Amino acid sequence: MTDSVNLEMLSTRSGFNSAVRHIKQTMEIAGDGGNLGDIVYELDDDELTSNKIGLLLRMLLVDKMGYKTASINLHDTVKDLPGLSKEFSKWNGIDLVAAYYHPELGLLIANPKVAEELAGFGDLRKRELLVIYAGLQGKETDENCQKAAELALRLFEGSKVTPPASISKGKFTATKVAKPKKAAEPKPVKAKASASKGKTSAKGKSAAAPTKKPAAVQSSGGGPKKMTPRYAIVVQNELFHNGNVEAWKRIVASYKAKHPNLEVYIYYENERILDINSLFKWGKVKHGTAIEIAVAGDEIQDVAKLQRYLAQGASQMFEAFLRGPVNSVLKLF
Repeated sequence: MTDSVNLEMLSTRSGFNSAVRHIKQTMEIAGDGGNLGDIVYELDDDELTSNKIGLLLRMLLVDKMGYKTASINLHDTVKDLPGLSKEFSKWNGIDLVAAYYHPELGLLIANPKVAEELAGFGDLRKRELLVIYAGLQGKETDENCQKAAELALRLFEGSKVTPPASISKGKFTATKVAKPKKAAEPKPVKAKASASKGKTSAKGKSAAAPTKKPAAVQSSGGGPKKMTPRYAIVVQNELFHNGNVEAWKRIVASYKAKHPNLEVYIYYENERILDINSLFKWGKVKHGTAIEIAVAGDEIQDVAKLQRYLAQGASQMFEAFLRGPVNSVLKLF
């Protein structure tokens, strides 16, 4: 079945060209040497999807260079990534690549010794899969590689780890790499301001967690290229009831209508909410609790405005978003 699917992809010009580009790129990466996480980070290539990243890990690190691996479904959320990078930067006797299966962005990889790369994972979430690859960049691996992979996982899990000299001393030092600069797009010419007509707005004071400027998470494959941090929306109504739910649905629909290439993710108690209606069930979301949101896509916009509207929608002033025909889309953005 897999073979027939692959052959079907090769039967079209676009599919064949994509396969050829992937083969050429794989050969180029294989010839570059160095840390695979550094190479992928520096390439910043839109075509390096999760599936292709997975193939590179298997073909280059495991099959070709014999890297040892260790994996775990994380027991707790990991947040102190800069601290981890600082520790891993001392492991000069071994080459490390971390692979994290992000629930929204797909497979991400990084050199854990480089803070900028590891920061691209965002918070590593509880129960998600983390795999560590440890090797010697082409030289024959030994028991130290397997030990390093297992110790690295323990460090991610919050244990105190003291690596032996065989892992600490060597030539595999962290090297800061930079993404290639992309050509700046010309700025659109703004028309002169004119009086706006018929623009729907929802006014009123509302409470929300302090707004931060979106700090994009860079994806190394699959899914969207960027994702904001999670922003907390504090429920100001006595209970997040059906009216609040309907307000949120209309706000999100309005945002999606304006930005169809962006995705809004909603979380409650660290779990992703796929159906906003579930926030109303059993009256579990009460006054003072927080619902988190994040936005993902390539050109993220209007996040602060989205936060403000959702905060109002979680308050007693939710009715402002329920006006107009039921199936209509509000022009909020």
